[in-house]
Amino acid sequence: MTAVLTVSCIFPSYGTKTDVDAARESKSNLENEKKEIEKTIEKLEVLKSDTASYVNQLDAELNSLNKQVTALNSRVAAKEAEIEEAEAELAASKEDERRQYESMKLRIQYMYEKGETSYLDLLFKSADLTQLFNRAEYISQIAAYDRKMLDQYEAASEEVAAREADLKAEHEELVTLKTNTEEKQKDAERLMNEKTAELKSYNSKIAASEGSLSDLEKDIAAQEDKIKAIEAELKRKEEEAKKAALEAGQKYNTVSIGNINFIWPCPASSRITSSFGDRESPTEGASSSHQGIDIGASTGSSILAAASGTVTISTYSYSAGNYIMINHGGGVSTVYMHCSELLVSAGQEVTQGQVIAKVGSTGYSTGPHLHFGIRVNGSYVNPINYVSP
Repeated sequence: MTAVLTVSCIFPSYGTKTDVDAARESKSNLENEKKEIEKTIEKLEVLKSDTASYVNQLDAELNSLNKQVTALNSRVAAKEAEIEEAEAELAASKEDERRQYESMKLRIQYMYEKGETSYLDLLFKSADLTQLFNRAEYISQIAAYDRKMLDQYEAASEEVAAREADLKAEHEELVTLKTNTEEKQKDAERLMNEKTAELKSYNSKIAASEGSLSDLEKDIAAQEDKIKAIEAELKRKEEEAKKAALEAGQKYNTVSIGNINFIWPCPASSRITSSFGDRESPTEGASSSHQGIDIGASTGSSILAAASGTVTISTYSYSAGNYIMINHGGGVSTVYMHCSELLVSAGQEVTQGQVIAKVGSTGYSTGPHLHFGIRVNGSYVNPINYVSP
């Protein structure tokens, strides 16, 4: 009878299909992170562009306000010069008015002190009637001239005073307009400083994200190299196994899952809420081809290692949430998804029945449960064929 040579007899614990799966999963996670960072950069670029446009708008507004303030300063200075000129003119007019008043006052005082005699003498000493009328007319003209000049000086002073008042009112309006414009200028400068700081922050965030993106691309490339190296090693080992089997006259088989006895991974529940195979997607993002079984259980229920092995993955992904993969050798591995808490780390050796995690609802999930899967040489098989509650 031909003997059966299993992979577990030939392959060491490194360079297995599970390692390839782990590397691919790691690469997938890195690519998801890369997409998220690319989305972040895209959003930051939009914000940066909008802010840069606003900064340009503020810059134009500031230039306009600066020109307005400069023009208003010139107008205020010109108006102040006009006011000074009007004040000087008013002072001169008041002085003319005062002098005219003093002149009239002296003449009136003279008339009062001399009485009317001087004027009568002046009239009666006239040689004839014509001279008398001429002298009387002269005296009348002097009095009328004094009154007229005083009235003119008073009117001129009033006109200059009114013009000065108008100039001061205009000056006050200009100063108010200048103050308001300067307030707008300060507001625009404050906004400009804020938006310039935002722009600088966006540039820094974009630079940091691009640096992270570059690191991720290197990590992805490293995972690709790792996958290629493991696959090459697997191919080499498989060829060696085939050759050894043929030389020994034995039948070659790539797997023997029958050598591993699994236990039920969730002792708190035996309720299967979703079976292996095709199904209707229970939530957005979840697969319609179910690569395992879902065991409904309360959050925090213990999850056990179905068999002894080495933890190859203990991490978080968008779809699986917190999850663990255990390599049992011979191309066989088990996965435990949607955990609320992970209790073991990658590289750690675990024994069958050891509590490795707690039931949860992380990732694409509609409620607390354990997604349990079995992989054989990278392909999922129906766990019910190998384990039962």
